[in-house]
Amino acid sequence: MEVGVDPGSKHTGIAVFTAVAGERRGRYSVQLDHRGAQIRKKMEQRAAHRRRRRTSKLRYRAPRFLNRTRPEGWLAPSLHHRVATTMSWVGRLARWAPVRVVHVERVAFDTHAISVGEPLEGAEYQHGTLHGTEVREYLLAKWDRVCAYCGKQGVPLNIEHIRPRSCGGSDRVSNLAIACIPCNQAKSNRTVEDFLKGKPQLLTKILAQAKAPLRNAAAAQSTRWSLWRALDAMLPTHTDSGGRTKWNRGRCGLPKTHTLDALCVGKLGTVTEIVITALVAGCAGRGTHTRTRTDKHGFPRLRMPRQKQFFGYQTGDLVRAVVPTGKKTGVHTGRVAVRATGSFNITTAHGTVQGIRYKHVRLLQRADGYAYTTKREGVASSLV
Repeated sequence: MEVGVDPGSKHTGIAVFTAVAGERRGRYSVQLDHRGAQIRKKMEQRAAHRRRRRTSKLRYRAPRFLNRTRPEGWLAPSLHHRVATTMSWVGRLARWAPVRVVHVERVAFDTHAISVGEPLEGAEYQHGTLHGTEVREYLLAKWDRVCAYCGKQGVPLNIEHIRPRSCGGSDRVSNLAIACIPCNQAKSNRTVEDFLKGKPQLLTKILAQAKAPLRNAAAAQSTRWSLWRALDAMLPTHTDSGGRTKWNRGRCGLPKTHTLDALCVGKLGTVTEIVITALVAGCAGRGTHTRTRTDKHGFPRLRMPRQKQFFGYQTGDLVRAVVPTGKKTGVHTGRVAVRATGSFNITTAHGTVQGIRYKHVRLLQRADGYAYTTKREGVASSLV
């Protein structure tokens, strides 16, 4: 058994497969949905609260900015979360199956080289790549593989200067877009403002998307070596480029999903079997550390109990409640919020059902920080 990992900023695909003489057969697939954006937001909120306390006329607080050190290889919490959760799931799969090797994909483009920018000249402009980077692949991902001007997809796309070089435009990636051949020829060397003078909304959208930051790419770039070192310490690990994964997937005629990309990572002869239904594990967290609830003015209005479990259940458990009579008659499946009174709330896919007695509740799975669902390959899913 072998494991393929397709790391990403928002989602990571993990595939378990058997490999014999270059032939891979998919056995199990997991799509791991990260919560790095939520962690980053919480860290910014915490920093804002601390900054306010230091500048306000509150009790004296000794400065602490000189005694903080970061160890070598330190990652921000939102980035460390991606590495830790991926390692956790690879470790689980290695315990459940006799995994002997891991294949992990490197990112498809170098954000530093792309951000600096190098001139596109001659054949390099025709090929749509910069020396040492995969700019074309980055632009296809940035513009969702559709023409920036007409929205067509499934047609040949060219790299196009939003502001032409004849009008002073640069070769930086923020001035590049992808366009179909008719739109590229129609725009010619005109400015985008002249070309889209009758479509102000589309013009605003294109200019905003062209200057979008490389945040997701930078997150994947920052964690790729940390993830490789951590995986290599656990199992023998091979790394390959995203371009090879794309070529393998296209050669095997597979749709683009995170889990199928993980199945196609590395040196591959052919894929003879895939997993039809993949597990989606969304990082939901383990609650909050706060011990109070506040009103709209920020003053505490109630205290949270120190005890987590009531009647054998704790908030976040996946349960099924069968209510025989009353206004809430029926079967309710979802995440439970426990109360010391024994009257629980259950959040289902259709909303929150309040006031369910604990006697009607049966445990399906203990809360472990993830929200689970399944999806068919190539089909969107929604977490419970």
